This record gives sequence, C-alpha cells and structure tokens, in this order.
Amino acid sequence: MTRTMTFDVISDVVCPWCVIGLLGLERALAATGDVVTPVIRLQPFELNPDMPAGGQDIGEHLREKYGASAGSGGEVRERIRTMAAGLGFDMAQRPGARIYNTFDAHRLIDWAAGQGKALPLAHALFRAYFTDGRDPGDPAVLAAAAQAAGLDGADAVIAGDARAAEVRAAEERWRTDGITSVPSIIVDGRYLIQGAQEPAAYERAIRRIAAEAA
Repeated sequence: MTRTMTFDVISDVVCPWCVIGLLGLERALAATGDVVTPVIRLQPFELNPDMPAGGQDIGEHLREKYGASAGSGGEVRERIRTMAAGLGFDMAQRPGARIYNTFDAHRLIDWAAGQGKALPLAHALFRAYFTDGRDPGDPAVLAAAAQAAGLDGADAVIAGDARAAEVRAAEERWRTDGITSVPSIIVDGRYLIQGAQEPAAYERAIRRIAAEAA
C-alpha cells in the first residue's frame, strides 16, 4: 500500500546542485514506488534576482559574490560534473560561461505546472543552460525548451508577464519560511531535506518519512 506524498522542490535553473538534487530525487522516487506515490511541485528561488539581462561572466560573478579567485573551485566543479554524469546528465564546462537572470524561466515553469509539464520543462532548461551554454532567460531558448517539453501556447506567456505575481509571492514565502539555499526539498509540508544528496540518501529519507507517517 503506497501513500501519496508531496515534494516541494525549491530550486533555481542555473544552480548545478539543483540539477543533481532533482535527478537524484527522481531516481530515489523510482526506487520507492512500493511505499510512495509522489507529487513533485517545482518551486521558484532566484539565486541572483538582480542579475541584468545578458548575465555576467561566472568567474567575475563568483569573485564579486563570494570572493573566489579565478582558479578556485576546480575540485568542486569536477565533483559536480562527475556526480551529474553519474545521473546521466552532461554538465559541460566551457570558457566564457555566464550566469543569467532566471525570473522568466520560473514564470514559464510555474505556468507549465498547470499543464502538467513543469518537470520536462525544467529538464529542458537545465540542458539548455548546463549542456548547451544557452541563456535560460532568452525568449528563443524558453520557446525551444517549451517545445521540447511538449507545451503549446508558451509564446504568449514568454512575451508577457503571466505568473509573475505568483512567482514573486512564492519566492517571498520560501524566504520568509527560512529557505536561504537550494536545492531544498520539503516533504508533505513538514520535512526538510537540505542540499543535493545521492539517490540512496534521498531513498533512506523517503522511506523513513513514509514509515513515520504510516
């Protein structure tokens, strides 16, 4: 007998750990189908809400935001790339990579949720940014991701401000609730799983929560 559980996945489109977190969660959920019927709800979080159009060089951004040197973080980047590869995702590294504003991507994901297509859209946007090096705020990139996810009617959403108020309200709610980093996963509105985990760690947490709720 399985029970339905909700998973609010709070993440940003340009966060590499969010890719690993979502893929790891999905793999864990595939392994826990004997106890859980999952409902995944993608929730917005902007790491850089003030990022201007066109974005910023990642190295420059890291120096300004974290004081990181140009050569620092190589081991972390390689770890991220290796973990992503283990989950079947190509986290490409290329010179001149940039960080971008993701508000419009979050608007589109929020809209896609109403069509039951938020997850395939998020995956398409992850590939566009991390694998292909494209700007997830570019209307053409958003349109291509929507098409890849099988969404119709996305052009009007991209061109306008649909779901803007809802995304802003959701972001504020999560910050008010104390979410300051992503990925953060809230299970059934009660249990917080912080940070990207290996699938096995997610599976243990899911089984423990399911047992407690039984």
